[in-house]
Amino acid sequence: MMRPLWNILETFCGDYEPAAVGARVASTGPGFRTTPQGQPPPLPAAEGHREGLLELHTSFGELLTFFCNNATMHGTIRLVCSSPNRIKRASWALLFVGALGVLYWQLGLLLEQYWRYPVVKAVSVHSERKHFPAVTLCDMNPYRPNPVHRHLEALDAFAQENIYSIYKFNFTPSARVPSPMPHFQLDREIRLQQLRHRGGQHKVGFRLCNSTGGDCFYRAYSSGVMAAREWYQFHYVDVLALLPTAWEHGHRRPRSRFVLSCRYDREDCQARHFRMFYHPTYGSCYTFKGIWVAQRPGIAHGISLILRARPQSHLPLLSTEAGIKVTIHGHDHTPFLEHRSFEIRPGTETTIGIREDEVRRLGSPYGHCTDSTEGMGVRLLYNTSYTLQACLVSCFQQLMVDTCSCGYYLHPLPAGAQYCSHTRHPAWGHCFYRLHQELEAHRLSCASRCPRPCRETSYKLSAGTSRWPSAKSTSSVAKVNIFYQELNYQTVEEAAVYSIPELLSAMGSLWSLWFGSSVLSVLELLELLLDTVALALTLGFRRLYRVQVARQAHTKHTQRIRASLTYTSCLVVTPLVFRRPKAGRKGVLRPEIPEFQV
Repeated sequence: MMRPLWNILETFCGDYEPAAVGARVASTGPGFRTTPQGQPPPLPAAEGHREGLLELHTSFGELLTFFCNNATMHGTIRLVCSSPNRIKRASWALLFVGALGVLYWQLGLLLEQYWRYPVVKAVSVHSERKHFPAVTLCDMNPYRPNPVHRHLEALDAFAQENIYSIYKFNFTPSARVPSPMPHFQLDREIRLQQLRHRGGQHKVGFRLCNSTGGDCFYRAYSSGVMAAREWYQFHYVDVLALLPTAWEHGHRRPRSRFVLSCRYDREDCQARHFRMFYHPTYGSCYTFKGIWVAQRPGIAHGISLILRARPQSHLPLLSTEAGIKVTIHGHDHTPFLEHRSFEIRPGTETTIGIREDEVRRLGSPYGHCTDSTEGMGVRLLYNTSYTLQACLVSCFQQLMVDTCSCGYYLHPLPAGAQYCSHTRHPAWGHCFYRLHQELEAHRLSCASRCPRPCRETSYKLSAGTSRWPSAKSTSSVAKVNIFYQELNYQTVEEAAVYSIPELLSAMGSLWSLWFGSSVLSVLELLELLLDTVALALTLGFRRLYRVQVARQAHTKHTQRIRASLTYTSCLVVTPLVFRRPKAGRKGVLRPEIPEFQV
């Protein structure tokens, strides 16, 4: 059965509203009004409206007016009060923006200076009782170890041969050339020789080459005595490197009568007050490190020593004169005699006055200092407290092991390494002196890997000498008096130029200078910035919403026009006429198809 034509048209064109083609006309009855197309009528304001939890301004002008009327910053009210006069308003706006720009420029300079972390040094003087520093003395008379005794005799003969070839002088006329061990041979390629320096100046030194002989390094000296001593010490440590490690740690030289008398603060010293050790170059050494507290300054309240200074009898080329090596250092610090020491001659009385200075440095980020080796990449080879010299020596020895495959004999040896000797490492001398030259020129990484201690104590010494025991006598003994000149000590302490409170104070001063306001005014400015961002986002989203609504309305309008045209075409194809029944007749509406002429 076929569906009725009315149902077919209703199905095809049922969504069409004829009024959509033109403007929509609303009913004229009470409660109705005409509105533009696509916009719902605004809702009437509700009675008893309350303020919301968060309300934004409707425009940027309203926001700026509210800020200028309520802000506590100077100058903002003039932006509103001067609104009738456009010139004044523009002038105050330029002044306000200019002051704000200069303020933030100065704040940028202040923060840039703060992030440089500058420091200022403050000098202060304190007076209190101090612990007496440690004192190390050496007799400068090293001896010949028994395992290498014949090797050193061969070295003496080789030294005599070199000195005679240059100066035609025999320093040991009765010396005989010994027969060295069968497996030992001196490196005779490294000889003392005259070297022609730039400018035609003649110097004395020796040459060190690498394993291939293509790269050579010259050690030249103006003094022949210094050249002979340096050359002899190079061969001397080369021979000592052959000593077994067990002999080096287990053997001790018998105590000698080096310290004849010791008194501190008019009392005799005890054996527990000093420690004895042996140095390959400076001989028997004694460190006096009793826990003594200096009660008063003066020579009578210090330490007084009578020492025996004997001339070199074992290894005369290591030191050409008899004397005593003395250094003063802190407790639990390694004494580096080759860097910070002085000599005392026999037959003299030496008086040494001590002045103490203390330096306190700031660590990161204000400076590069440390009190330990943690995180530095340098393992300290000394069982003492951290010092800059101990770190440099440890770093240099580690570089020696890494670069030359062996360690220098006069420095402690890292675990698993061995000392340098030409029998095992033929070109170690060239490698050592090259590294040492770079260390002195600060070209090695040790200078950056070894910072200064954050807290360091230094001793300034002033010495005076006189003949002793009498002005006419000559003696092999020497007297040493070491004391505090004064108990006042100077402290140099670093302090940050800008701490956090000082930085905030400087920023507040700048803000008060340009705007005469406080921290709360800064918060008001921050509130203005947040409100501006929120209003911009709100207006942006509202504009996007309106564009989207207008686009949807345009799409619906286009669909309705298309539907209207389709409906019209439907009426053209099958026009229907509905007629009412005549008066007095009952019935329904019946469609009639009229006649059309095309």
